[in-house]
Amino acid sequence: MILKIITSNPGKVEEFRRALGGLGIDTEHVRLPYDEVQTSDLEEVVRKGMEEIRSRGIRDFIIDDSGLFVDSLRGFPGVWSAYAQKTIGNRGILRLLEGETDRRGRFGCCIGCDIGGETIIVMGISEGSILHEERGLGGFGFDPIFSHDGVSSFAELSPEEKDAVSHRGNAVRLLREELAKRLLV
Repeated sequence: MILKIITSNPGKVEEFRRALGGLGIDTEHVRLPYDEVQTSDLEEVVRKGMEEIRSRGIRDFIIDDSGLFVDSLRGFPGVWSAYAQKTIGNRGILRLLEGETDRRGRFGCCIGCDIGGETIIVMGISEGSILHEERGLGGFGFDPIFSHDGVSSFAELSPEEKDAVSHRGNAVRLLREELAKRLLV
């Protein structure tokens, strides 16, 4: 079986490949634009994306939507994280939080998988906080300003360390469990 990983982000593809290894599933990176509904709910974005992709006759695929939700910014940037990253970036988020004592936030990741005509939807969360400066050279997006433990940014972690604690890592583990049940691995 081949699952198409539909994303423009090669970092996500590698995370999925690491996590799904050993299930007897091959993966293929597919760059396929689809509309992302404008809503504050990650799961709704994923469900609507899956509907559109299926309407094109595509089956056996994975999509996801992720976001950084900052408590003192009332959940911003949330589902608009990719846009916020492109427009204001990490430094913009840090500027918005200048003088703020409540730096709590979380990354959320919702994964949708179409496999053999079935739908699997899982959600992973990583609680943490926004650092006061960018740190580290790894990862992508908001990784340099987010810390799950108040010590290291996601960008300072090895890929394996990040997979163990990240929102996508948590969601992919849940997806792996669901796929293993269906594939009887």
